Amino acid sequence: MKPGTLKRAGAILAATLLTSLISATAPAHAAPVEHITNGTFDSGTAPWWSTDNTSLAVNAGRACANVPAGSENPWDVSIGHNDIPLVDGATYTLTFTASASTATTVRANVQLNEPPYTAPLSREVALTPTAQTFTYTFTSGLDSTNGSLTFQIGAPVAFAFCLDDVSLSSEYNGPPAGGPEQVKNGHFDQGTAGWFAYGTTSSSIRDGEYCAAVPGGLANPWDAGIGQNDITLLAGRDYAFSFDASADPSATVRVTVQLGSEPFTSYLARDIPMTAAGAHFEYSFTATEDTHTAQVVFQVGGNAAAYTMCIDNVSLRGGEEEPPYVPDTGPRVRVNQTGYLPSGPKHATLVTESTTAMPWQLHNAAGTVVASGQTTPRGVDQASGQNVHTIDFSGYETATTGYTLVADGETSYPFDISGSIYHQLRSDTLQFFYIQRSGIAIDGALVGEQYARPAGHLGVAPNQGDTDVPCQAGVCDYRLDVRGGWYDAGDHGKYVVNGGMATAQLLSAFERTKNAATGGSGAALGDSTLRVPERGNGVPDVLDEARWELEFMLRMQVPDGKPKAGMVHHKIHDRVWTGLPLAPQDDPQPRELHPPTTSATLNLAAAAAQGARLFAPYDKAFADRALAAAKKAYADAKTNPAIYADPNDGNGGGAYNDNDVTDEFYWAAVELYLTTGGASYLADLTASPHHTGNVFTPTGYHSAAMAPMARLELATVPSGLPAAERTRIRQSVLAAADSYLATAATQAYGLPMPGHAGAYFWGANGNLVNNIVVLATAFDISGQPRYRDGAVEAIDYLLGRNALNQSYVSGWGEKAAKNQHSRIYGNQLDPALPNPPAGSLAGGANSFLDDPFAQQLLAGCKPMFCYVDDINSYSTNEVAINWNSALAWMASFLDDQGADQPVAAPTCSARYINYGTWQEGGGFTAQVEVTNTGTTTVNGWTMRFAFTGDQKVRESWSGRSSQSGATVTVLNESANSRIQPGATVYVGFNATTSGLYANPDPRLITINGTACSLP
Repeated sequence: MKPGTLKRAGAILAATLLTSLISATAPAHAAPVEHITNGTFDSGTAPWWSTDNTSLAVNAGRACANVPAGSENPWDVSIGHNDIPLVDGATYTLTFTASASTATTVRANVQLNEPPYTAPLSREVALTPTAQTFTYTFTSGLDSTNGSLTFQIGAPVAFAFCLDDVSLSSEYNGPPAGGPEQVKNGHFDQGTAGWFAYGTTSSSIRDGEYCAAVPGGLANPWDAGIGQNDITLLAGRDYAFSFDASADPSATVRVTVQLGSEPFTSYLARDIPMTAAGAHFEYSFTATEDTHTAQVVFQVGGNAAAYTMCIDNVSLRGGEEEPPYVPDTGPRVRVNQTGYLPSGPKHATLVTESTTAMPWQLHNAAGTVVASGQTTPRGVDQASGQNVHTIDFSGYETATTGYTLVADGETSYPFDISGSIYHQLRSDTLQFFYIQRSGIAIDGALVGEQYARPAGHLGVAPNQGDTDVPCQAGVCDYRLDVRGGWYDAGDHGKYVVNGGMATAQLLSAFERTKNAATGGSGAALGDSTLRVPERGNGVPDVLDEARWELEFMLRMQVPDGKPKAGMVHHKIHDRVWTGLPLAPQDDPQPRELHPPTTSATLNLAAAAAQGARLFAPYDKAFADRALAAAKKAYADAKTNPAIYADPNDGNGGGAYNDNDVTDEFYWAAVELYLTTGGASYLADLTASPHHTGNVFTPTGYHSAAMAPMARLELATVPSGLPAAERTRIRQSVLAAADSYLATAATQAYGLPMPGHAGAYFWGANGNLVNNIVVLATAFDISGQPRYRDGAVEAIDYLLGRNALNQSYVSGWGEKAAKNQHSRIYGNQLDPALPNPPAGSLAGGANSFLDDPFAQQLLAGCKPMFCYVDDINSYSTNEVAINWNSALAWMASFLDDQGADQPVAAPTCSARYINYGTWQEGGGFTAQVEVTNTGTTTVNGWTMRFAFTGDQKVRESWSGRSSQSGATVTVLNESANSRIQPGATVYVGFNATTSGLYANPDPRLITINGTACSLP
C-alpha cells in the first residue's frame, strides 16, 4: 500500500532554470559537547544499563557483557546509555572501541528512547576478538531530550562483548545557511527510510552509503532510479542541491529534481559522468512553481554495462521553514458526529483545564435545553495528553435531529438520535468495494457520475492489462489472466492476502444474518440492497461483491502441470511505483505476477471454502468450483508449508511478507471443516496451537494474524463440534470481549484499544474495528447487552469522539476525512477528480509516522494526534479493502440493532432433530420442535432457520415451507396456528443435498422473529 515514485517518461529540460555549479564554504564550528558519562568505565558501569538477559561488569578497564545464545534479533540483548539530547541539524561524532570473543556483527544505534524509536544513526559493526576503534559521524534530523546510545548485541551463538572509550559529542551552529533541509535521511543513518528504488537488481546500505546494483542495457536513464518523493519547493526561491556519488565501473547518471506527477516539470537535470573514485557534486537552481510533491531522482539507466552506484550526504536546502502544524480540533466537546441510538449508550468527551465536575446541557435543534447534568473528570488521557471529562447523557432517548452538547462554554458539532442512523453507513461501506473494482467500467448512474470511469487494466492503451500477465523475471514460464478483483488500497495493486481477509469479512457479514438473533434473516443484505450491476440477479448483493474478488483470487492459482500447481501467486501489480494521482485506466506500467506463497494459498483456501457454502444455494456450479479450488490450495499449502513472501519485494507494491503462517493454516482448516464437515480438517484445526491458545491481542487482528477470525467463525457458524467444545470456544470470545470492555473503561475516549503509543500504528483503525467486531460477536452469541453497548460506544471514536474531533469515515460527520491517500480519489491534487466515496475508512492515527509527509508535519505528536487528512500521508490516511471490510461488518451489525432496545428473554424453546440421510442418498429427513415457554398464547406463527450449504427442502408437513437461499420459512397450518403456553408444535421436512457440504443443526430458530432457546 506504500506509494513510491512516478518515473520520468523523458528528459524535460526547462530553459528558464537558473542552474550553476557552486562551491562549498567551511562554516565556523563551536566547541563540541560530550554526551557520554563514564565512557571509559573508570567509575564502574553507572549510568550504563543492560537488558535483563545480560549484565555489565568492568574487566581490565573495559565494560564487558556475556551474550546468551539463541537471540533471533540483535535488540533481544542490549546495553546502552540514556539521556542523550538530540538536536535537529547538529552534527554528532560517535567513537568507541569494541571486541567480541567470537567474530560477529552487532548494531550501534543513536535513537529515540520512546516510540517510534527513530534512529538518526544505525550501523552494523563487525567485531573480532581483537579490539578495534570505530568512528561514525551523522547529523540529527530530530529534536528530543530523550535519546539513547544503544548497542544491540543479540546473536544466535553465545559470546563475550567488551566496550571501552565511548564518546558521543555534538556540534551545533544554528540553522545552516541556505534554508531548511528538504531531503529526509540524506545521510542514510536511518537505512533506506524515505527513499525508493526501481529497476535496480539490489540495493543496500554499505558503510553508510546507499548502494544499488544497476543492470546494463537499459535503454533510457529513467528505466531505473533511486529517489525520494514529497519534496517541497517554493516558486522563485533558490535551492542548493549536493551529494556524494560514485559508479563502479564508470557510468553516466542523470540527476533530477522534478515534479513527481504529470507534467513532470524538471527544475534541475544534469547528466553526470561518475567514477569509482567518487566525488562531491553541488548545483543550484531556482524553483519555478510551488509544490509539495516534487522528487529528487538519480536516474541510473541508459548505460551499456552493469555497474554499482553509491550515494551519500544528499542535501537539498532552500525555501522556508514551515510554521509548526497545529490541527484544527474544533469545539472542545467531542461527540459521535453521526449520532446515537435511542436506547444505546451516549457519551461525549470534554477537553478542559478544569479538574472538577462541570455542568453540561443537551440542546435540541431549536436551542431548547432538553437534558443536563455534571461531567465526570477523567484526568489526563494517555493517548492524547489532554485533561478530559466524560459526559454521559444515555438517559435521554428522544429520537430527532440537530442535537448539540454544551459544556465549559463550548458547543459540540451537531448530531442525531435515531434508530436508523447507521442504515446508510451499511450501504456506503459496502459500496466502497464496487468503486474499487478492477476490470470493469464503474457506472456513474449507480454511484454518482464523479466516480464513473472506464474499466482499468484490461489491456486498453495505455494499460498493459491484467488479462495476459507474465511473472517477474525468473519466477514462472507462463502468463495468466488475472483480471478483476479490487484495487487493494491507494495504489493499483491486487494482493491475495488482503483480498482474502476482506472477502471473508464481507461473506461473514452476510453469514452473520443467518445465525444472529438480530440479523433479520439477511433481508437488509439481500438482492437489490446495494448499488452494484449484479442487483436483481436473485443473489444477495454482498455475495455478488465478494465474488468479484473471489473470482480474481481463483485466477491467481498456479495452473495444473506447472511447478507448485495449486499454490497461489502472492500479488500482481505495477513493475514500479506510480505517483499521485493516476486513474486505473491511465496506468501505463507493465504488470507482473509475484511468486506463489503459502500465505496467499491459504487465504484462497479459507475464503473460497467460506464462499462455497454461502454460494451453494444460489450458484451450485460456482460453489463447487470454489470448494474444489479451496481443497486443492489447502493440500498444496501443506506440501509447501514455508514459502514466504520476500520482505524486499516492495517495489511497485507492498511486500505483505509474513513468516508465520500457522494462523493461516488454522483459518483455512476451520473454514474447510465448517463447509465440509471433513474429519481431516477437524483433526488439523484441533491440532493447531491456535485452537486452544489466546488468539485475541489487545491491539486487534489483521491480515497477517487470522487466528482470531477463525475463532469467531467456530463460535458462530453451525458445525458438528461437540457441545462442550463449542461452549469453550464461545467462552474464549466472551473472555476477549470482557478484556476489551475493561480496556475501554480506562480510555476517556471509550475505545477498546490501549492508550500507549504502540497501539497507534499503520492501519490501527482497522485493528480497532476488529476489536469492536469481537464485542459485537460476544453479544450475538450471549445476548448480553453490555457487549452490544461496548460495540456501539466504541464506534464513536471513528466518527468524531477523539482528540482531533475528526471523523475517520469520509462523508460521515461535520468534520470527516476527505483526502485519503489514493491514486483514484485525487481531488486534493486535481480538482477534476473526486474525493473518496462516502464510507471510506482512513487508516488513522499512527505514532510511528511511517511516511515522510507525516514525519515532517507531526514529529513529536501524542499518539491520538498523529494523523493528518492529507493525500500525501499514506501511513495515517490511506484507504484499504481490509479496513473497510471490517467497518462494513460493523455497520451491518449496528444497523441491525435498530434503537438498541433491551434484550428480551426468549419465549420459546426449539429442538432440531436430523433423522439421518436417506438410504439411497441424496437427502435427509429432519424435524423442528418448538415449545411456547412464554405466558401468552401464540396465535399464528412463522418459523425461520437456515442451512449452511446446498440443502434444499423438497417437501414439509405440519407447516407450509418455502426457501430463499439457505433460509427456510415455515408458516403454520390452520390446525396448529395456536401454541398455548407450555405447548409444542412439530414441523417435519425432507431435504436434498449433494453431500459435499456439512449438514449441521441450525443454531438459530425463530418464531415470529424472536429467537428461541436451543439445547
